[in-house]
Amino acid sequence: MAVTLAFDVYGTLIDTQGLVATLRDMVGDKAAEFSRAWRERQLEYTFRRALMQNYAPLSICTAQALDHTSARYQTPLSPDQRTTLLEGYRTLPAFGDVADGLAQLRAAGFRLYAFSNGTAEAVRTLLDTTGVTDLFLDIVSTDDLRSFKPNPAVYSHFLRTAGATGAETWLVSSNPFDVIGALSAGWRAAWVKRSPEALFDPWGIPPTVTVPDLRHLAAAIAG
Repeated sequence: MAVTLAFDVYGTLIDTQGLVATLRDMVGDKAAEFSRAWRERQLEYTFRRALMQNYAPLSICTAQALDHTSARYQTPLSPDQRTTLLEGYRTLPAFGDVADGLAQLRAAGFRLYAFSNGTAEAVRTLLDTTGVTDLFLDIVSTDDLRSFKPNPAVYSHFLRTAGATGAETWLVSSNPFDVIGALSAGWRAAWVKRSPEALFDPWGIPPTVTVPDLRHLAAAIAG
């Protein structure tokens, strides 16, 4: 059976820091720091909601994280500014290697799936915006289980949906928590380390392979 690749979306295919220029017009030179804090708080909210079994879709976590970050940095946003940012999050840009890398992997015979904390509708909007939707066999969302990564149940849900086994499936992610979650569920996993400054959690559960971008992934898997 062909190897299945489950691609994380936010932070792996899609640049969650893609609104820094927009933020700069709103919060000035705090924009990059504000953007990183917004993303960190969004993830924290998904972790907490999954653990408490108090689910709300990723869009709600994103909006609440934005409100918290705005209060933290004492940079009030007008209703129009808030709407602009949340709408912008629905059409974030892809990283530069994504289209070529995915096309190469599809041509090499891998089974490609998008696997995300976002709803299927939100993910499809992102993939349509970046022009890569047709490279995927399907979108698998943790929303189906009303939970988030790295809950072990969502990795099992992916395997059932894709008709795959953990031994034949690789998670592809830039998010260390997701990589560790997949490895803990019995998958293999590739960490996409686009920045030399990126750090991996020192849990003694290293990624199966580490690549600088998606164009290096096929060779790394063939190893």
